Amino acid sequence: MKRIARLLVLALCLNALPLAAFAQTPPAKPKKPATTTPAPRVELDPLAEARRNVAISLVNSLADEARSFRDPVLRARVQARAADVLWETDKARARALFRRAWEAAEAADTETARLTQEERRARAQARGSGAFSELPQVGPEVLRLASRRDRALGEEFLGKLDEMRKQEASNATSNQPPVEATPAARFDPDNPPPALLERLRLAEQLLADGQIENAIQFADPALYPINTFGMAFLDQLREWRASVANDRYAALIMRAMRDPASDANTVSLLSSYILTPHMYVTFGPSGDSHTRRRGPNNTPPADLPAQLRAAFFQAAAAILLRPLPPPEQDRTSTGRGGTYMVIARLAPVFEQYAPDAAPALRARLAILQPDTPERNRNPSNTVLTRGLVPEGTRDRVQENLDRLSNAQTSDERDEIYVNAFLASFREDNETRTRELADKIEDLDMRKRVRAMIAFHGIQKAITAKDADAALRAARSEELTPVQRTWGITEAARMMPKTDAGRAIETLESALVEARRIDAATPDRVRALVAIATQLFELDRSRAWETMSEVVKAANAAAEFSGEDGGLMARLELKGGGAMTTNFNVESFDLNGIFRSLAREDFDRAVSLAKSFNAESPRSVATLVAARTILDTQKPKTSREARTATQSDRQ
Repeated sequence: MKRIARLLVLALCLNALPLAAFAQTPPAKPKKPATTTPAPRVELDPLAEARRNVAISLVNSLADEARSFRDPVLRARVQARAADVLWETDKARARALFRRAWEAAEAADTETARLTQEERRARAQARGSGAFSELPQVGPEVLRLASRRDRALGEEFLGKLDEMRKQEASNATSNQPPVEATPAARFDPDNPPPALLERLRLAEQLLADGQIENAIQFADPALYPINTFGMAFLDQLREWRASVANDRYAALIMRAMRDPASDANTVSLLSSYILTPHMYVTFGPSGDSHTRRRGPNNTPPADLPAQLRAAFFQAAAAILLRPLPPPEQDRTSTGRGGTYMVIARLAPVFEQYAPDAAPALRARLAILQPDTPERNRNPSNTVLTRGLVPEGTRDRVQENLDRLSNAQTSDERDEIYVNAFLASFREDNETRTRELADKIEDLDMRKRVRAMIAFHGIQKAITAKDADAALRAARSEELTPVQRTWGITEAARMMPKTDAGRAIETLESALVEARRIDAATPDRVRALVAIATQLFELDRSRAWETMSEVVKAANAAAEFSGEDGGLMARLELKGGGAMTTNFNVESFDLNGIFRSLAREDFDRAVSLAKSFNAESPRSVATLVAARTILDTQKPKTSREARTATQSDRQ
């Protein structure tokens, strides 16, 4: 009985085990389905999408029409810009347009190169005084646009450009009579081979556009051999990415030290990076110098790593103290005379930063001295200290005036006063400059000098943002009508928004000046465009009215292109030489005003663009209007639309 009872208890315990185990193991929780964020739904604004479709259609039609344009430069330019506008919407179409544009650019630049100097001058004069004086080369523009979008395409075009340059050089050589073989030419650091130069110019443009990585990739193969344009690129790159520029500079130092072809100009250009940024001094075999200044601030960088400076002086000493070849075998760009000048220029700096090398360099100077003209060896030669020490305090104006006692004729006196004027002009001494101008007896020369003073006065007032001063300078009778109109419109632009009435009144007076310009010239159109550009911010209905007058004037001026607007002030001197100021004026171009018009009323802006008869202004206006819509009315996602709505509510 007891045994049966025990068996019964054991059976009950065994039956309970699974229940206990089950009770101790909590049941697995059912897994929730994974949550995924749905892709944002694109919400299309029907009107915005319609405008985008119209813009794309306009650009495609214009690109096809451009193939038959009469002007080969415009043919290339429009197709390249159309490709740039269409890149985000249709890359295959854009690449095809870029290639068509490149073929047209090759033909256009070849035709421009064949023009005689007289033909170039005649075409430049026909474009008016409010345009750049040089005829444009369209190949570099196509290259820059393509490279910004597709580096491989840019490299392809660069290769073709190099081949074209080589073929041109070969053709020029074949047309010359045979000559005896000569030793290999010296490498000219101020005039590197076209392939290097084009690559560096492209890199500089890309850097200015903010395409930093692209710019570096294009520039890297052209930084060596050391040349002026490569060093200029490094100075600009340092302002964007100092460490990247420093690394490339360090690599150039090491490469130059190992290269047997490195010479004194190599050292002089390398020195600019640490001693005179944006200013580059080179020398020829006779000791004569060439200075390029690419920027106003030539102060040594304060954050230059000490090891970088030390590496330069080590490499510079090694290059400058290499054994000298016999004069007849010297193939360096500096020769003996130029080498002397580089050492003489840098010797004080060596004594400061690398005194151990200074005695040997002084000894080398003594050896080179007989091969250097005395005029260059003169301690007062300013090139020896240019950029390295502050300019002297010589009164160059008075030095010129001291020569008056020896002047025998009015022409000789005028020449002295003009030279004194130029010296005072550079010193920016306005009162003294006007006094000197008034003493010039030749009425025509006096008028031209006063025009230069007035033009400079407008520039100075714009820099100082002084509307009243700009207006006073613009009233000068010596200025041309287009210069006067530009000055008045710039004065109106600088007037405070609280004084809109006065600004509009000022622009009305500019309109009077613009209408005095010959109706058949591009300058009249540019002046009217500048007025409409400023009016748009003050009185939009008046701006649209003025644009109707712009179209009418443009249709009467065949040479108006719609862009390339600029101004030049030039003072030609009787004894030869000239003083020239030449710069771009954005308000003369259709780009700015049509960008504003398209934002306000796209359909009306397109209709206005179509009313230009000439191919160039019509193309410029159409492309700007289309780009404005494609850049500003991209489809928004539903999340972006909600964010925008919330912002509006707040």
